[in-house]
Amino acid sequence: MIDHPPLLSPPPGAPPLPVRPDAGRFLVLLVVFICAACGLVYELELVALASYLIGDSVTQASVVLSLMVFAMGVGSLLAKHLRCRAAFGFGVLELALAAIGGCSAMVLYASFAWLGESHTVLVAFSLAIGVLIGAEIPLLMSLIQRISRRDAEGTVADLFAADYVGALVGGLAFPFLLLPWLGQISSGLLTGAVNAVAGGLLVLGLFRRELTVRSRRWLLVANGLVLLLLGAAAVLVDDFERAAREAVYGDRVRVAVQTDVQEVVLTGESSEPPDLFLDGRLRVSGRDEYRYHEALVHPAMLGPHARVLILGGGDGLAAREVLRYADVDSVTVVELDPGVVDLARTDPALSDLNDHAYGDPRVRVVHEDAFAWLRDPGRAVPGAYDVVIADLPDPGATEGAKFYSLEFYGLVAGILAPEGRLVVHAGPLEGRGETYWTVDATLRAAGYGTSPYRVAPVSPSPSSDGLNEHFDALGAESAPEDWGLLLAAPVSAPRLDLPSDVPSLRSLTREALAADAKAVEAMRVVGVPPSTLVHPRYE
Repeated sequence: MIDHPPLLSPPPGAPPLPVRPDAGRFLVLLVVFICAACGLVYELELVALASYLIGDSVTQASVVLSLMVFAMGVGSLLAKHLRCRAAFGFGVLELALAAIGGCSAMVLYASFAWLGESHTVLVAFSLAIGVLIGAEIPLLMSLIQRISRRDAEGTVADLFAADYVGALVGGLAFPFLLLPWLGQISSGLLTGAVNAVAGGLLVLGLFRRELTVRSRRWLLVANGLVLLLLGAAAVLVDDFERAAREAVYGDRVRVAVQTDVQEVVLTGESSEPPDLFLDGRLRVSGRDEYRYHEALVHPAMLGPHARVLILGGGDGLAAREVLRYADVDSVTVVELDPGVVDLARTDPALSDLNDHAYGDPRVRVVHEDAFAWLRDPGRAVPGAYDVVIADLPDPGATEGAKFYSLEFYGLVAGILAPEGRLVVHAGPLEGRGETYWTVDATLRAAGYGTSPYRVAPVSPSPSSDGLNEHFDALGAESAPEDWGLLLAAPVSAPRLDLPSDVPSLRSLTREALAADAKAVEAMRVVGVPPSTLVHPRYE
């Protein structure tokens, strides 16, 4: 019969603990849980902010997570050199992680705002945080083994169980608690403070007898300085955000709100048409938006147009053009973000720009994801609409790819009347022609006939020149060189023309429409496959 050592007896020669060994073991596992939650918050924070600043959430998540996983392996190897001083090493490690992880969102946003560059900073933080997270478990393994001589397999199982549960809690807390209540920057600062306190209490409380007097004093002072840094940053976060926003948008910011969906910013003087930015991307240039919205709406109004559905278009500008037809009976706007609609309804400059469209009794607003709404048989009634206007995010954005898929256009076909028409904003042709023709191929695969056309905008408004250069430096989306549009109808290509009762337009003419369509046809890219949900083709 094999004689096993006691499960919770300290190993020979280990300094005595201030608590019972079973309580000490519980405290170590609790810190593992807290550190894992903090680590995942840091990761998700970098992914979320990178997606907002740079765009393409899939790419940014892949970059951040792959770099972090690689760096965690490096950190685990480097931790071997600290095992001889595991308590002090873990204390230093948590201080560094609290400071770097806690301030990562603020520094990343600052680099974007003032330097116009965030890729390098993103990579650096991903690697640094990954190394520090990877070094945690080996050091905690050493610390817990100094408390008890439980078998290594059981200890590893306990550590990883606490780690995984902590990651679950951190992963759920970030989107459902921290982000809605505190925002990205304050969430990071609070997480860093929790990280520093947890690591400091473990080392300076439970393992203080393993530290020299000098080491204890150094860690105590360093913990105080890190908490002071995070606290000062939290106090100044509102001033920082205002300064950073001014650095990005200039001093012409009129309104800046963070909705549950995105950041919405209006710039420009109150006496002039505003520019609208959603998550840092210029969506509406008040100076020339009419060129886009006239081309988007009026060709689709040739034929029956009593019942109109607008997918997206929360700014009310597409609705403005639709409502210029007296024989329009109803306009349904399906917009995910209530904040954009509220701003379009209440902001004096934006509501003047959309001609107070939301005050028209013919307009009904539905706040829901367009794809989900179309799938609901109780609300998306077959054959219910004569015209569908898809004024949705650019097809090049990963999160918007589903709105340009074969499945999405199949759902739209189900609600179109037999003589109905669908118009789609398909992104710019200049430099991104393959994306545009992928939308065309997808519509055709869904059973539509298409009539491609485009409209070229005037030069960007003065208030957006510097911002577009700022985003261009990041490779991000700014004002397009042209707007590519597609008019579609079931079975056969619709006639591309203007209605006989078209209201007075500021820019669009039949001659310009025909010329633009001819120019687009000369740029056709053949052999492009359609895009589906399981195989998106947009870059």
